[in-house]
Amino acid sequence: MAGKVIVVDSDVERAKSLGAKLNFIDYDPLMVSDPEALDRMAVDHDEMLAVMLGSVRPGGALSKALRDLVTAHSELPLLTLPYSDAQDEFEQELESRPSWRLDAPLNYRQVAEFLRRAEVHRRDPTYVFDRRIRPTGSSRRIREVHGLIDQVAGFETTVLVLGESGTGKELVAQRIHKLSPRHDRPFVPVNCGAIPADLLESELFGHEKGAFTGAINLRIGRFELAEGGTLFLDEIGDMSMAMQVKLLRVLQERSFERVGSNETKQCDVRIIAATHRNLEEAMKKGEFREDLYYRLNVFPIEMPPLRKRVEDLPSLIEDLVIGNESEGRGGVRLTVEAIEALAHYEWPGNVRELANLVERLAIMHPTGEVGVRDLPEKYQAADGVAPCLMPSGVEGPAGAKLELDYALSHGGINLKEHLLSVEVGLIRRAMREANGIVAGAARLLNLRRTTLVEKLRKYHLNENLALSKN
Repeated sequence: MAGKVIVVDSDVERAKSLGAKLNFIDYDPLMVSDPEALDRMAVDHDEMLAVMLGSVRPGGALSKALRDLVTAHSELPLLTLPYSDAQDEFEQELESRPSWRLDAPLNYRQVAEFLRRAEVHRRDPTYVFDRRIRPTGSSRRIREVHGLIDQVAGFETTVLVLGESGTGKELVAQRIHKLSPRHDRPFVPVNCGAIPADLLESELFGHEKGAFTGAINLRIGRFELAEGGTLFLDEIGDMSMAMQVKLLRVLQERSFERVGSNETKQCDVRIIAATHRNLEEAMKKGEFREDLYYRLNVFPIEMPPLRKRVEDLPSLIEDLVIGNESEGRGGVRLTVEAIEALAHYEWPGNVRELANLVERLAIMHPTGEVGVRDLPEKYQAADGVAPCLMPSGVEGPAGAKLELDYALSHGGINLKEHLLSVEVGLIRRAMREANGIVAGAARLLNLRRTTLVEKLRKYHLNENLALSKN
């Protein structure tokens, strides 16, 4: 079990129901519905993860006992349930410690994320939480990326993020920073390809007043701004050879001078670089320094293009839709057929192109459901069969044969990955048909409920599902 979560609710049955859901996602719930139970509860402080505030009558005995508990544990995070009436009475406590309000209906992703934050807070009470930063998806390729991020985040190692434009390389860098010991220090990004070569030195290292024509004020460079934190050098492959020499010196000596100054400044900065270019080819052409490449390429992470992980489309689209809703652009929904049509497309612009499409659809269909015919023409007309999703409208042996024929005619098939993608697709479809009820989906798939639960966890398919005790 990940930790003990104290559920305080005067409604006994409701507390039991919530406790069962928490137990389902591997937390140890302690249900409390009366002050005597709270007084009798003997829990070691180190085992306590968070308190969930439900319906507690203001000024009552349970409320007073609860106040004694949270006062005695001043760092304990608080989660207020959607129906909680303790918001006003515990306003000061909610403001003075980590606290999050759960949405209605309860959603696995939100509950799990808030409790994860509580776990991090228990390990490091000084941690400052930001919005959820994590590359979306559960495909094999993106799981490998998550694993590499988790491995390298705690070290000072220089990371080189590779991948096509629009795949989310900066998101990888942000995630590494957030999981690193430098998480409470600055994360400073700079796009080396977007800044003219003659200005990049000043941008990175700063300049003194009067250092050159137009330098009317002292400028602090990105290395100084990132002191103690992380400097993300995007599109490092577009950097001029002259600047590559100067960057190499900083990486070797951990020092630099502002333009127009002779004063050497020491720097404590972790470097994460990224590029969409093939740096090995650039080295052969004399466009990128070999010594700099090996300085940067200590721990490479490659972000896969969207066309090679189309099984992540449903979760990517859901995240983008939620983001648009939070920014007031409408609650568009895509049909299964529309998502499968999008899976046929090659996605040259990767996740960035998908984000632009979802934003456009959210503006055009703010409260409606988008079908295949509502998509822009180029997304409707894509040829071929999606490599990881069953063909729209064709299921069972006929659909499998079509998919197999397509794969064999396009260079062969990885049988293990193919079978995995079919299984994931069928589980997703069964969960949709059962409206997210695990027991119902298990009946459709002729599986035991516990077997399906394990598969949902294994493939990370339960993140977006509403919690259910069924």
